[in-house]
Amino acid sequence: MGVFVFLPLVLPLTAWPLARLAEQYLHPRAATWLLSAVAGVLAVCSTLCLGLLMVVGTAQLPGNPLPDGWSDPEVREAVPCDEVAGRAAIPALLAVLAACTRVVWRHRRVRRRTERALAGLPATEVAVLPDGLPYAYALPGRRGRIVVSSSMLAGLTSAERRALFAHERAHLVRRHHRFLLTVQLAARANPFLRPLRTAVTYTTERWADEEAAQTVGSRRTVALAVGRSALISRGGPAASLAGFAATGPVPRRVAALLGPIPTGGVWPPVFTAVGLAVWGAAAGATASALSSANSAVTLFLILHAATPV
Repeated sequence: MGVFVFLPLVLPLTAWPLARLAEQYLHPRAATWLLSAVAGVLAVCSTLCLGLLMVVGTAQLPGNPLPDGWSDPEVREAVPCDEVAGRAAIPALLAVLAACTRVVWRHRRVRRRTERALAGLPATEVAVLPDGLPYAYALPGRRGRIVVSSSMLAGLTSAERRALFAHERAHLVRRHHRFLLTVQLAARANPFLRPLRTAVTYTTERWADEEAAQTVGSRRTVALAVGRSALISRGGPAASLAGFAATGPVPRRVAALLGPIPTGGVWPPVFTAVGLAVWGAAAGATASALSSANSAVTLFLILHAATPV
């Protein structure tokens, strides 16, 4: 198995340059898909790596319930991990599982609370709440809805309102909450993946901005709506959901909308600096997955051979 078992724990260090390249040079749709996929793969691989190390560390503990053959010196020598690293992986994996469980529980709790708050309103696509706090967000579900406060609508012109609704509708149609949940879980599984979470939060907003610009037919109108919403908004009751005035680099979004339209190509050409970097990162994620699979198979064969029949 060799030192490659540690590769999934090291590759997430490439998350920051990958996120910067994808934000700057890829279409927001392509960047969202790429970064979310890479984050998910690297998170699963690093968690699997911790699981392998935990099995080895548990096998070395005195009085463990596992077969005695799993603590055989030959098994320990075949695994590139000493006793300290094996035992350290146990609390690390437990922390990962607890953090990911908390993210899922919090996400479901926010959705349930919001759905209960809207239970008494007509089942329309847009729910307008009489609230003095300005906010707007997309509520995913079987019947996704756009939730907006009367205070937010009062601060926008009619054209900006259309841009707002088009933006939120894009969040629902494109299922942006799934991408956001994926990178949130990945960041909890491996802190080195936090740059990808930040990047996907931005690219999903940019993706919805571009969809809204196509719908209303004016990029400038969407830029004005984004800027004005950020100025009048003080937060919302469901900050963990994809929202129109979500926390993020609003000036960058406005500047992008006032600039040229992103190219329609999904992936950059291979024989360019950006293409080589992006495709190299994708290849690194694939290598991480393969190394984790190889480590899992090898460890299984070692432990199976060491287990008495």
